Amino acid sequence: MGFCHGLELRKAPSSPSISAPRANTSQVLQWAIVLPLELTVVSFTVQYWNKEVNVAVWITIFWVFIIIVNIFGTLGYAEEEFWASSFKLIATVIFMVIAVILICGGGPSGGRYDSYWGARLWYNPGAFQNGFRGFCGVFVTAAFSFAGTELVGLAAAEARNPSQALPGAIKQVFWRITLFYIVGLTLVGLLVSSTDENLLNAANPYADGTSPFVLAGQYAGLTGYNDFMNVVILVSVISIGVSCVFGGSRTLTALAQQGYAPKIFTYIDRSGRPLWSVAVNLAFGALAYVTLAASGGLVFDWLLALSGLAALFTWGSISLAHIRFRKAWAHHGRSLDEIPFHALFGVKGSYLALVLIFIALAAQFYTAIAPVGGGLNDAQGFFKAYLALPVVLVFWAGGYLWKREGWVKIADIDIDTGRREHDWETINAYRAKYARYPWWRKFLAAMF
Repeated sequence: MGFCHGLELRKAPSSPSISAPRANTSQVLQWAIVLPLELTVVSFTVQYWNKEVNVAVWITIFWVFIIIVNIFGTLGYAEEEFWASSFKLIATVIFMVIAVILICGGGPSGGRYDSYWGARLWYNPGAFQNGFRGFCGVFVTAAFSFAGTELVGLAAAEARNPSQALPGAIKQVFWRITLFYIVGLTLVGLLVSSTDENLLNAANPYADGTSPFVLAGQYAGLTGYNDFMNVVILVSVISIGVSCVFGGSRTLTALAQQGYAPKIFTYIDRSGRPLWSVAVNLAFGALAYVTLAASGGLVFDWLLALSGLAALFTWGSISLAHIRFRKAWAHHGRSLDEIPFHALFGVKGSYLALVLIFIALAAQFYTAIAPVGGGLNDAQGFFKAYLALPVVLVFWAGGYLWKREGWVKIADIDIDTGRREHDWETINAYRAKYARYPWWRKFLAAMF
């Protein structure tokens, strides 16, 4: 999804650097690995129409496209995200309407859904597969699917007026996830069985198979609709690839500015592009060609193991940074009125996020030891499921040895360096207007 749609992405004239959470090497790792994964998925998505063309051709074509978009920096990313997001939102709404019609039995005559279909798949084969282990095993997959929501914060660092653009963008992200991800997946789950042999193989995501969104239109007998949904998936995957480079390059540059990466990555050209960081992230796309080798699937299994948990560590570090920032802010006697934007649930929301992330990590640890299917895992199977943890710990230890800086005390946290100037006249005018709203208008403004 285009998570930053709604942010006016222009390089801030008062900000010569890129901003990102300090200890976020897991995010750099996540973005670097996701790009070749998405290029591989793109090649298999195109193969739905023609399996005769070598996947290397499609990998090359879309890799070049992502490079071209990133040549235009933030403007290229913003334009691509705007149009891609608009297309995906319209397509998702169309799918949801059609899905409801199909579930109610309004499909073409002779198709699978020409009579009332209902929630039969919820009961057989069932909404929850493989018992408690299956339930625990889906946490990381879900987290990986939602990875990228934090990009709204990274993009704010380069927005012309983040205090105005950020609240609306964050609310859009929340409602897109709630309405389009959750509702859309629920509807497609009612149409296509989780045990369908034509689905992409969960044990090997790079085997032959098709998306359930495509299969729903194919089974319904809607001529051309399956092709349309495959185009939507293609656009979505390309959009994720572009986002990977944007997010990874900005995070790498921020780490370099803080002394946790080589200084060469601090270079930013006159257009606001961190060129060396962008180049390194784009170079990781070459890993997609590994799929051409006989052992390519095994290599990608390990790459996927690295990125699977990275999103959870990223979100955990962001939540912890927010909690400690607010404590440092209060310690230095600052008022919350000096912060232009407040999270809806404040620090309590970050504490809740930490608890949920810990539960997800514990669930994945359980399935890493006792995998779906029964029995206990061997060492290889365990690290395929939990490889990100030791890698993140190694990065943390390396950063400590490099900088010789450990845990920063609340009293020593610098809350002023790098802060941007805000248009307080506009902010205070909006706050005064908001204070005059009736309770129902305040609720709507907070939610939408």
